[in-house]
Amino acid sequence: MKYINYDIIKQLGYITINRPEKRNALNPELINELKQTFTIAEKDKKVKIIILKANGNTFCAGADLSVLKTLQNNSFEENFVDSKNLMKLYKLIYTLDKIVIAQVEGHAIAGGAGLATVCDFIFSIPEAKFGYPETTIGFVPAIVSVFLIRKIGEAKAKELLLIGEIISAQKAADYNIFNYIVKKDKIKKSVYDFAKELITNASSDSLRITKQLIADVQNYNYNEALNLAAEINAKSRNTKDCKRGISAFLNKTKIKKW
Repeated sequence: MKYINYDIIKQLGYITINRPEKRNALNPELINELKQTFTIAEKDKKVKIIILKANGNTFCAGADLSVLKTLQNNSFEENFVDSKNLMKLYKLIYTLDKIVIAQVEGHAIAGGAGLATVCDFIFSIPEAKFGYPETTIGFVPAIVSVFLIRKIGEAKAKELLLIGEIISAQKAADYNIFNYIVKKDKIKKSVYDFAKELITNASSDSLRITKQLIADVQNYNYNEALNLAAEINAKSRNTKDCKRGISAFLNKTKIKKW
């Protein structure tokens, strides 16, 4: 990979964007490498949790300036193909079978903010800035809007997407976008401890099914959603993990390893 480093440390798959000289800006090649690496990590049996991070002082500055320049000359068809490429990356992360944690140690702007938004959990340093400023340059934060509205609701999403303000990490946490704000010298360990606790306390199958349920249930009406939940509830009772968990609970023992 040209722009991505992939490392496995104690069941954690680290996907690191490595384009610091360009503030880890997105171009088609980087987006394709991210898709490839997330797919590899999803299928990797040695990996239980995936952590997305970046080298340098910026998590991701959004689209590469050279890419923005080409937009002015591209046909609709060319722009549609490029847009769908980013859409597929966001959807892949959002629906991935494994939990994805964003470790944000620098500014996450526009497409970079979208990249963090679609992760399941976001840890950020206090100094990081965050936002979707597309409307301020005549653009539209279209793809990320689908995920952001699901995450924080229409009212708050309108504030961020329409005004285009760049906000602090704390304000992103107040908006329920960021989950945890951690000092830079402690974020690596905090993310590691959080991920290892997930691995220890929950089965991979349960995490996968619950993540999928959260994504799918919002597409149904009230009664359909309840029927889907009841179906998944019934199916999960027959899984090996569930039987092991109930047995351990009844016998007051601790499961050594999921």
